[in-house]
Amino acid sequence: MERIWKLLAFDMRILLSNDDGYFAPGIQALAEALTGLGEIVVVAPEQNRSGASNSLTLDRPLLLKKSANGFYFVNGTPTDCVHLAVTGMLDSLPDIIVSGINHGANMGDDTIYSGTVAAATEGYLLGIPSIAVSLTSFEGNNFATAGRVVRELVERFIRQPICEPVLLNVNVPDVPYSELKGSEVTRLGRRHKAESVVKMLSPRNETVYWVGAAGAAADAGPGTDFNAVERGCVSITPLQIDLTHNAQMSVVQHWMK
Repeated sequence: MERIWKLLAFDMRILLSNDDGYFAPGIQALAEALTGLGEIVVVAPEQNRSGASNSLTLDRPLLLKKSANGFYFVNGTPTDCVHLAVTGMLDSLPDIIVSGINHGANMGDDTIYSGTVAAATEGYLLGIPSIAVSLTSFEGNNFATAGRVVRELVERFIRQPICEPVLLNVNVPDVPYSELKGSEVTRLGRRHKAESVVKMLSPRNETVYWVGAAGAAADAGPGTDFNAVERGCVSITPLQIDLTHNAQMSVVQHWMK
């Protein structure tokens, strides 16, 4: 069994991406954490593209370059990176895609805007098991904790593959690994609406606007990602793409009569 495990691990093809950019400490920590589990290829944005969501670049061509540390970078979005890597760069499909480690949480409504989640979503849409992982504070003291959590998930996938495309959103408390309280499979919570934009004057006396902060947690009860992280647990949320509001189908059908 150990020999089979080593063979499977050696044959694994792992694609990494993120939305913080190829130079971010999170993706470096992720690559280091997964070393030894297979062939690792990193394709990430040239610069920070946080909040890019699932956008593709359609108004100009994309450039793929290789940095001194071996990571590839693209002048586009996280979705561009995964799409380019899977459909145009790699000779064979990855066995798994991991996006992150994001510098900050991606819980509840964050998943709609998150470039980290978007990179994993693109992999999922291309039929590849994908994981988005985020460290849930902007202090970023414990990327190694999130890296270890992801390695354990990938090792579990190697031992026991999920026999269908899967998209997991993983949020890891920013604490030492020994202080984690376990892990929970959760649903997405919800935030209050975002704060208003912040209006300012630039040094050139131009009016500029900064997007306001995300709203505080509104639905953070038991079973949610917010609740698990608040209690020191790793939150693992399986996501889907179908946006159909099935409960409103009959309401709209009646309205259309």
